[in-house]
Amino acid sequence: QVQLVESGGGLVQAGGSLRLSCAASGRAISDYVTGWFRQAPGKEREFVASISRSGGRTSYADSVKGRFTISRDNAKNTMSLQMNTLKPEDTAVYYCAAAFSPVSESVGIYGHVYWGQGTQVTVSS
Repeated sequence: QVQLVESGGGLVQAGGSLRLSCAASGRAISDYVTGWFRQAPGKEREFVASISRSGGRTSYADSVKGRFTISRDNAKNTMSLQMNTLKPEDTAVYYCAAAFSPVSESVGIYGHVYWGQGTQVTVSS
């Protein structure tokens, strides 16, 4: 069982930056692919980014490529999402996620997924 807690959300003007963090407990996240999803009002939850167990591979949604950077620190059992050049359409509740994977360089998050409680990111125009 993995517990995930996000932090770092808030209100920022368009063009600004925010850094989201996710702290894991209960299990070592080194066995899990981790990532971020988001859900805007009235929309389905969507994939934002993921990172392999080792941190050697990453995957991004086209809408955030070049603006967001995902990272992880297995020693600290944490992961982060650096968000730059934010746009109003980035406004959403952001969730960190973790899924066990036997493949060290997989970036797919599927199967039994653990979720954080979410943190609100609001980008004003």
